[in-house]
Amino acid sequence: MLSASPKKQKREDSDVNSCMVHLSNPYLDGLKDDILYHFDLGTRSHDLPAMFGDVKFVCVGGSPWRMKGFTQYIAGELGIGDPNADYPNICAGTDRYCMYKVGSVLSVSHGMGIPSIAIMLHELIKLLYHAKCSDVTIIRIGTSGGIGLQPGTVVVTKQSVDPKFKAQFEQIILGESVFRHTDLDEELAEELLHCSKELNEFETVIGKTMCTLDFYEGQARLDGAFCSYTPDQKFNYLRKAYDAGVRNIEMESSVFASMCKMGGIKAAVVCVTLLNRLEGDQITSSHDVLTEYQLRPQKLVGYFIKKQLKKSSQ
Repeated sequence: MLSASPKKQKREDSDVNSCMVHLSNPYLDGLKDDILYHFDLGTRSHDLPAMFGDVKFVCVGGSPWRMKGFTQYIAGELGIGDPNADYPNICAGTDRYCMYKVGSVLSVSHGMGIPSIAIMLHELIKLLYHAKCSDVTIIRIGTSGGIGLQPGTVVVTKQSVDPKFKAQFEQIILGESVFRHTDLDEELAEELLHCSKELNEFETVIGKTMCTLDFYEGQARLDGAFCSYTPDQKFNYLRKAYDAGVRNIEMESSVFASMCKMGGIKAAVVCVTLLNRLEGDQITSSHDVLTEYQLRPQKLVGYFIKKQLKKSSQ
C-alpha cells in the first residue's frame, strides 16, 4: 500500500477553502488543449468560460432520460424556460454522456457504477475549472435500495461507506491502494432535509449510504445469476448495515464524495428508495409508482436550487 499511516492507508484530502474549483495535477498546465474526450469538448475547440462560467449548480444522475427530464423540470420551476421544450444535448457528439444547461444549472448523466461516474467527474471537474466557475454545488440525484425504510423515502447521504461499512473509497493507483475520505457536506445535507420539511410531500431522512461494485452479489441479492450465500446470511448482513447507520445502497456515492471533496466542491447525494431490501430483492412497484418515486429527488433538489437562487438575488 501507498503510505505510512497506523493502518498503512494513505488518505488524500482537499482542505481547499477557496470558492474556486481545485485541481491537483501539475501536468495539465503543459497541455495546449485539454480535450474532454467523453464530453466532446475541449479548451481549444470551445469557449468554456462563455459556455459554462455562470454555472452554480450541477445535478448529475445515471440516466440520460432522467437528466433531460430534470432540465425540463428545473426550467419550469425557475421560470426561465419551457418545461416541454426539447433542450439540446451539449454532448451530442458522443454517446457516452449527455449534458444540458438551463440558466445557471447544468444537468449531466453519469451512467451506472463507480467507473462510469469517475470518468465523468474527472472531465466535469476540469470543465468547471477551465470555465472559471465559483461557488459550485454538485448534487447527485438517483434511485437506491432502502434498508429499513418505506419505498419512496428519500435519503440524503451524510457519508458514503463501502461494503465493509468503512467510510472510505479505495482507488488503485500504480498497483497500490489509496484510500480517500467519503464525507459529504453536512450543512448542505441539513439544508436539503429542511427543504423537504418545507415541501412536506414525502419522507426524507439523513443517513449513511453503502456504495457497492455491483447490483446483485455486492448488494446481497438472492436473484442474480449466481448466489453463494443463504437468505439468513443475506438478512444478517443487511441488518448489520442498518445497525451501522446505512439507510440505502447504490453504486456511485463513494467516488462521487471523494472526488468532490478533492476538488473543493460542496456536494450532496439525494436518492429515493425503490424498495426495502429487508423485505425483498426485486422491484415490484408499478411503472406509475416508480415514475413518481423517481421525481422526488428532482422535486427536492429543484426546491433547494430555487430557494438558493432567490436568496442570492436578495
